[in-house]
Amino acid sequence: MNDDGRRLPEDWVGAIVMALLAAITFANVVARYFTNDSFAWTEEISIALMVVVTMVAASAAVRRDRHIRIEAFHDSGSRRRRRALAIGSALATTLAFLVIFGLGLRLLQDDYVYEVTSPGIGVPQWWYTLWLPVLALLIAARGAQQLVRLLKAR
Repeated sequence: MNDDGRRLPEDWVGAIVMALLAAITFANVVARYFTNDSFAWTEEISIALMVVVTMVAASAAVRRDRHIRIEAFHDSGSRRRRRALAIGSALATTLAFLVIFGLGLRLLQDDYVYEVTSPGIGVPQWWYTLWLPVLALLIAARGAQQLVRLLKAR
């Protein structure tokens, strides 16, 4: 939940993507059970959905300040050190995901220009690649939001 008790948009997107992932996997299991054959497209779509749910969950973690840190080092310091570490972390998160955004755009451009198709079902690969820079930018924005909140706080 958000600071004011409301769900984040990332929560809803994550829940929808997880439901789709579960439905696709269930359909593949049922098909394999009854026909000894699986749907060729399920693995490809599942991998793309797992990337999306991972990035969406990372965005929610950044917004809630629930990312990985060494608690013993963080909590044993003074208030000033904890604040400095939090600011450094928010800045590093923002910069890292801006780099991933830029690299993701290059990958997206290559997939589009060279007309790369997916190996399983032969759709344009950029359909899947598109979500990496979009969601990396969302995470960078959440990191910047956290940074601004920390810099405003006294």
